[in-house]
Amino acid sequence: MAGGGGAWKVAFADFVTAMMALFMVLWIMNQDEKIKGEVQRYFKTRYFSATTESPTIIPTKHVDLVHSKKSIFDNASSVPLDQVRRLNEDLVKAFQQTPNIVDMKTMKIEMSDEGMRVNFFDNPDRPIFKDGSEEITEYGKLVFQTVAWNVARYSTTELELEGHTSSAFKPTEGRDAWDVSSRRALAARKQLVDGGVKDHQFKKIGGFAGTVPVKGRDPKDPQNARVTIMIRAGNNG
Repeated sequence: MAGGGGAWKVAFADFVTAMMALFMVLWIMNQDEKIKGEVQRYFKTRYFSATTESPTIIPTKHVDLVHSKKSIFDNASSVPLDQVRRLNEDLVKAFQQTPNIVDMKTMKIEMSDEGMRVNFFDNPDRPIFKDGSEEITEYGKLVFQTVAWNVARYSTTELELEGHTSSAFKPTEGRDAWDVSSRRALAARKQLVDGGVKDHQFKKIGGFAGTVPVKGRDPKDPQNARVTIMIRAGNNG
């Protein structure tokens, strides 16, 4: 018994560890999508918080910027749709690396069980559309095309575009809110196509005037003027 009595304990400990790991994998695989998303988000958040402080990945002077921009990406990584999740990560990186393109008054990304919703707000301080029209500003073109370049890399994703105005919109040159909101959605589509998004990816385009305000916001608030892109995984997602 002398000299080898402890070897079985080491082997048994390794066996128990392996069984626990197997149990955890099987448990996660049998959970619903919400729990899977929470587990995935937990590990990604730990990794992200550790790496953002490293100057070899993101310079220290941009750490505060990174943390402030995280609020743009609401509930990020909660959806186990690989293409949409990867697209979300690509957009996060794109806007972190180009901080002058977007701020929280211009764009917000929301993840849900359906996919990813990208809201482009017509911020009065930095508009994406020229006053009362569907004509996109130079800044708006830059924002849309930055998103387009990333979306175009995932050609099986499906897009739905919605144009919105505030309820305080005043008709100009005979165009009412329904007409302008529809034209803005079509103008956004053109920018996306120019940026490489394929025609077959568009599944629905429509204008809603001021009938669908942002949740919790006064219908007359100018921030209700926006274009929304709903991105779904598609048949191969």
